[in-house]
Amino acid sequence: MNKEHILLVEDDEVFSRVMTRALLHRDYDVSHAANEDEALLVIKSTQFNYAILDLNLGGRTSLGLIAPLKRSNPSSRILILTGYASITTAVEAIKLGADNYLAKPADADEILSALLVDTNKFNATAHPQATRLEPMSVRRLEWEHIQKVLNEHNGNISETARQLKMHRRTLQRKLQKRPVAK
Repeated sequence: MNKEHILLVEDDEVFSRVMTRALLHRDYDVSHAANEDEALLVIKSTQFNYAILDLNLGGRTSLGLIAPLKRSNPSSRILILTGYASITTAVEAIKLGADNYLAKPADADEILSALLVDTNKFNATAHPQATRLEPMSVRRLEWEHIQKVLNEHNGNISETARQLKMHRRTLQRKLQKRPVAK
């Protein structure tokens, strides 16, 4: 029996070693790439069932890897993993073809669960925690709004600051902080 193959695109060496070891222990074959260029080479040479993509790869986004992965294997499942989760980037990733989106920190079991869940057949009764929706905090709502406006202006900090009626440096400070969980 062939093992299922996972592509892990992650630039954090320690996290990628730990995750690779955990996935190997769970009986998956794993290929690792530390950046977009390495990932594109691996995608051309290997067929994957799954891909785990860190959204931020050294200041660049991994969203450009979704299309080549889907061309290589249209049935592959793709999970976007990020330390800076926002609704805007989640929506963009899903529109591009990612199957799910997960905020860090997350362990191997949470990552596999998010990767393997069939969102088309998602059953709220089988996942009771999904039915408990809590309102977002004001700080989280602010973060989400900033991400939305930033995305609307293609990452232009100056124009985003003007639209939000805030000083550019204030916006930069807010963007450097990790978003609050909820």
